[in-house]
Amino acid sequence: MGLEAAGFDPVALIEKNRHACATLRVNRLGWRVLEMDLRDFVAQEHPYTYDVDLLAAGLPRVKSPAATRRAEDLYERELLEATVWLVAEVRPRTVLIENVPALVGDDAFTDIREFIRLELEHLGYVLHWRTINACDFGIAQDRKMGLLVALQAEPAGRFRWPEPLRTPHPTVGTVLVNSMAARGWRDAVAWAAQADRLAPAIVGGSERRGGADLGPTGTKKAWARMGINGGGIGDEVPDADHGWDPGGSVKNLPKLTVEQVALLQGFPPHWRLEGGKTARYRQLGHATPPPVARALGERIATALRPSGRFSL
Repeated sequence: MGLEAAGFDPVALIEKNRHACATLRVNRLGWRVLEMDLRDFVAQEHPYTYDVDLLAAGLPRVKSPAATRRAEDLYERELLEATVWLVAEVRPRTVLIENVPALVGDDAFTDIREFIRLELEHLGYVLHWRTINACDFGIAQDRKMGLLVALQAEPAGRFRWPEPLRTPHPTVGTVLVNSMAARGWRDAVAWAAQADRLAPAIVGGSERRGGADLGPTGTKKAWARMGINGGGIGDEVPDADHGWDPGGSVKNLPKLTVEQVALLQGFPPHWRLEGGKTARYRQLGHATPPPVARALGERIATALRPSGRFSL
């Protein structure tokens, strides 16, 4: 959605999760959505993907080699390697990869960065690495993102990273106060005054574990300090009779709904999410916030050419 707003027309979208594919199809009837594992994609079987302007990958969080102990832990790295090899097949003018901040400069990821560098520089790309925080682009989260933008030599000299907005960071309270009051909750304004800070990064969690919640113990405590029960995702916002005891039991605090999580991720209300509550929440947690993607896409588009539409 963010890259579309920046002027890119998707040629193909590759995604394994059936609920995420259903979401893409229901929101954009004209998009070609390929429900498959990226590791099985062969560009020769999809020649319309050749010579696109941009290959963009929002990949699952790569684990450091020290944390990779089981065969299933290699999956994320295999997806990253498959993306790099796909660049060799497709030869896009630019590449955008989003992943963990540590991928940009942490010593534990040196071998992965070196693999990427050798492969892409061999193909003639100029690599730009950076960590940015989504809060600098209007998102009410402390959400750091590791980014790689690789460009062919001709547009590489024109690329500039997007600048942070010159506005105060939005808070959880300011973003969600209207939704909290939607069913008449009398304490919505008092709650918003307490939720006067950025949220921790919203994470979707692994499909190999249980239901939806807002993260590990430390993250749940941070949500509790803002008056939110992070132990799950709610079905409705508080009604008029909901009690408000910020110093009381966490279990009596309101839970965020999927729709509220979407607001915190910068999604517009008209964007439909398919699947059950956990599936919808995970799609949001795994997503790049659209305003951040748009800011990146606009800078890539400027490097490619001053105006027009682009293929993705």
